[in-house]
Amino acid sequence: MHSEPAVEVTGLVKRYGPKTAVDGLDLTIARGTVTAVLGPNGAGKTTTIETCEGFRRPDAGTVRVLGLDPVADAAALRPRVGVMLQSGGVYPGARAVEMLRHTAKLHAHPLDVDALVERLGLGSCGRTAYRRLSGGQQQRLALAMAVVGRPELVFLDEPTAGLDPQARRATWELVRDLRRDGVTVVLTTHHLDEAEQLADRVAIVDGGKVIAGGSVEELCRGGSESSLHFDGPAGLDLGSLHKVLPDGAAATEPSPGSYRVEAPLGPELLATVTAWCASVGVMPERLTVRRRSLEDVFLELTGRELR
Repeated sequence: MHSEPAVEVTGLVKRYGPKTAVDGLDLTIARGTVTAVLGPNGAGKTTTIETCEGFRRPDAGTVRVLGLDPVADAAALRPRVGVMLQSGGVYPGARAVEMLRHTAKLHAHPLDVDALVERLGLGSCGRTAYRRLSGGQQQRLALAMAVVGRPELVFLDEPTAGLDPQARRATWELVRDLRRDGVTVVLTTHHLDEAEQLADRVAIVDGGKVIAGGSVEELCRGGSESSLHFDGPAGLDLGSLHKVLPDGAAATEPSPGSYRVEAPLGPELLATVTAWCASVGVMPERLTVRRRSLEDVFLELTGRELR
């Protein structure tokens, strides 16, 4: 049983000319976990992952993957680490399943190729050249090539980008199976619901540093953990609503006719709000309760502006 982390990054710095992409980043990923590394475009997450994969040399700091240097010990790590690339890393004329079988033969104890092909729905395109595959098929092939060698650690870059709902669910189940088999999975994704579903731990990167980390439950705790939403006539007097709400609760009108009440959720809150609506002669429409999500946390930490 290994005691050291699967990935340990300390004080990582990476510059591109005058631009500092990663600025003293620290990240530890435990073995046998699914960790989602999240961040807006330009935050430094891709550079960090590519450094862990051995594709980039750090300008400062240390990176250890399965206890080894991903650049100096690349040959020793290659059979132990799976990497899913957005470009697929496949010769354009190669046939899909033939390339997967070739990749499997490079490993001592690969997964059953036929079973993996069936699971990821690649059977119908097995003899098709890579360049003629759809985007979703290329994505599924890249995933298959990353995991077919039974890696101890696998980096998955946007694994469900461009996939239909069925393929997305199949990918999620494969990630869960990898974790059950003791494989460490490092996941980058812009689908925050995906991270919420799959990740044991989440690291949010911005400005070249990890600005928040923990389990989804830990990150979503704090602040207003739930909110009640309803629609009604625009411009209601929320001052009278505040008078009947519990201490610390807040009622706002984010957009005309759309109301949000932030407070610890319970039957009393729902009864209070609906009773207030009745007292002012309002029938609340689309009354819903929403718990604080990973997306809420992500936007609070990184901002809502486009980058």
